[in-house]
Formats: sequence, C-alpha cells, structure tokens
Amino acid sequence: MSRIRVDDLRKRWMKDSKYRREYKALEKEFSLASSLLEARTRAGLTQVQLARRMKTTQAVIARLEGGGSKPSTRTLERYAEATGSRLRITFEPAGARP
Repeated sequence: MSRIRVDDLRKRWMKDSKYRREYKALEKEFSLASSLLEARTRAGLTQVQLARRMKTTQAVIARLEGGGSKPSTRTLERYAEATGSRLRITFEPAGARP
C-alpha cells in the first residue's frame, strides 16, 4: 500500500472548487489552530504537559488545536503564558492577505 503525503492530498483537493470554498470559509480557524500548535511545538511541550501547566485536560488542548472551538481571550492568554509566548490580537482591513 502506497502512502500519500498530506501536502499532495491537499493540492489534489484544492483543484475542487467546492473544497476550495469550504477551506476558505474555515481559514480563520485553521490559522488560529496552526498558531496554537506552533507555539506549543516551539515551547517543546506535549499536549499533556501543556494541559498540566494550564490546569486543564489534554482533551481541551486537543480541541483548541483542532480548530473545533472558539476559545475566549482568557484561554488564549493562559495558552500563551503556558507556552512562553506573547498573545497579540490585531485588526486588519477586510481583504488584507496575511
């Protein structure tokens, strides 16, 4: 059985206009989830270690990083503190590209 790389699969799916539209609709959640995961990885922490620092459970961390929830500012502040990061929230003009 051959393996397919995630990047290759995404490239193939992006050719489908319906997939692209749905992906674009979820782009904000993906961006936040990616930033959270990057902060934890940079801190060298597992989800379990981070959960202990935040006094929560690994399942909560998994949901945050999975993009399936919209965390409060307080939760983001706690996540930043636990990962040794600085939380910065900005407003950009509509249509601005990251």
